Amino acid sequence: MRILVMAAAVLALAAGSAEAQGRRQPNDGPKPADNSPKVDEKAYKAALERIPEPKDKYDPWGGARPSEPAKKPK
Repeated sequence: MRILVMAAAVLALAAGSAEAQGRRQPNDGPKPADNSPKVDEKAYKAALERIPEPKDKYDPWGGARPSEPAKKPK
């Protein structure tokens, strides 16, 4: 009986908190204006072109596996 009462209490508390998350406060008012800087596409593309190309391909697992042994000529 004690377990049943505890389970009912847990469900009631969980349902109450889930319902409270959906409510809006009455004094929210209008949202503030968007003051974030605008993205300049030309500057973005120019910055991407200035990034140098890597000389060799990056291997993120290079340290995790052993390197290949040198090939023996026949």
